[in-house]
Amino acid sequence: MPRLPASFRCGAARSRACLCRFGAAGALVGALAACVDLSPRYERPAAPVPAAYPQEAAAAASDDGAEPGWSRYFTDPQLQALIRIALANNRDLRIAALHTQEARAAYAIQRADQWPTIAVGAQAARARTPGDLNVSGQPVVGGDNEAYVGISSWELDLWGRVRNLKQSALQDYLATEAAQHGVRVSLIAQLADGYLQLRELDERLTLTRQTIDSRQESFRIFKRRYEVGAISKLDLTQVETLLNQAQSLSAQLEQARASQAHALQQLAGTTIELAPSERGFDDGAVLAGLPPGLPSSLLTRRPDLMAAEHRLRAAHANVGAARAAFFPRIALTGTWGTASAELDGLFDSGSRAWTFVPTLALPIFDGGRRRAGLDLAEVRRDLAVADYEKTVQTAFREVSDALSARRWLAEQVRIQRETLAAQAERARLARLRYDNGASPYLEVLDAQRDLLSAQQALVQTRRALLSSEVALYAALGGGATDDPSARSAAEAAP
Repeated sequence: MPRLPASFRCGAARSRACLCRFGAAGALVGALAACVDLSPRYERPAAPVPAAYPQEAAAAASDDGAEPGWSRYFTDPQLQALIRIALANNRDLRIAALHTQEARAAYAIQRADQWPTIAVGAQAARARTPGDLNVSGQPVVGGDNEAYVGISSWELDLWGRVRNLKQSALQDYLATEAAQHGVRVSLIAQLADGYLQLRELDERLTLTRQTIDSRQESFRIFKRRYEVGAISKLDLTQVETLLNQAQSLSAQLEQARASQAHALQQLAGTTIELAPSERGFDDGAVLAGLPPGLPSSLLTRRPDLMAAEHRLRAAHANVGAARAAFFPRIALTGTWGTASAELDGLFDSGSRAWTFVPTLALPIFDGGRRRAGLDLAEVRRDLAVADYEKTVQTAFREVSDALSARRWLAEQVRIQRETLAAQAERARLARLRYDNGASPYLEVLDAQRDLLSAQQALVQTRRALLSSEVALYAALGGGATDDPSARSAAEAAP
């Protein structure tokens, strides 16, 4: 392998030595530049909510702030499979992940501004000067050859402007990442609630079909009795009315189920199989128990609260950057290398060349631009404080509402069960009275209609109780950030 000329090897050694000098100087100046920070001191605002949830939900609260991941909270296998599919294919979640990558790249760009840009360059030029422009009166041909390494306009961050801009970009990135977790929690909650609604419709359809079968048999018997003259046509039309009522309800439920299945498929982001279930679901086999904890634990569990606090920190950093604009801005530009009129003398002894160009800039008059910039940054910080406090209040209300719903819906389920038992007994007694000629069939008609309504209402209330548990899970933060399977599914998505 051919060896480079000694002059080139010597020049490379000088370049390495130059890089070492620039690196040492950069580290020294960087240490000096880290002495001043004009951003206001950050303190988390006091949460404008009580220290505990309302009295009606106090019995359900505990000091345990731990919240299970979704795979441990949602125990239904089919629901777990749907959530995994949605985490890998949902488009809203994919968009949120891309926004997070976008914010991370913006932070990396801003972070790079605190370090000098060191570049290596070379140039060669030849020029002819006419004789009438020279003192000698003879045309002259000259050349210039250069090789250098240098720093291009590196700002000395003496007042923390660049550091605060970097900190602001970092907090924006963290806020976007927390927002991505919020989208994941919302997706899981929507999918779970939609699945519960689908199961509710399946159970209501099963009850309705059973009612239709029973009423079809009754209509067949009554039609035969009418044909032999045992009953009037009024009784027959009343039985037919009951049958039509159940058939109409079945058609409505089928339409609602189709719409709900389409909504779930959109959330899942791909084609999924949602076969109707012929059996009622066990309320205790869908969700695990969940302690709500105390309001203070929300600050570290809810993604929207974490995002609001990161935005508040970013606003504080922007105030520091705006304050630094009132101080002089110092930038360094310098090169070190060799220069020669001829290429073969570029690395000869005595060809060393360097430049050092420090610049200082401080606007004397800018029409109030810097003052307005500081005012804008401070107003935005105050807006971030108000937004944070509002987000905390909203979180407190959502948890309180979910706890209240869980308590009172459980009471409604108990009452609905008692109502259904009473309606079933009423329908049985009304039928006995009619069979014994003690009452008209209209009494049986009303009792059967109310019985079907009670059956449907109980299923709806049971589903509402489970939905309140899902709402509580989401209001407490969702646990998605602590679930390894959720994280791996999201990272595996394209």
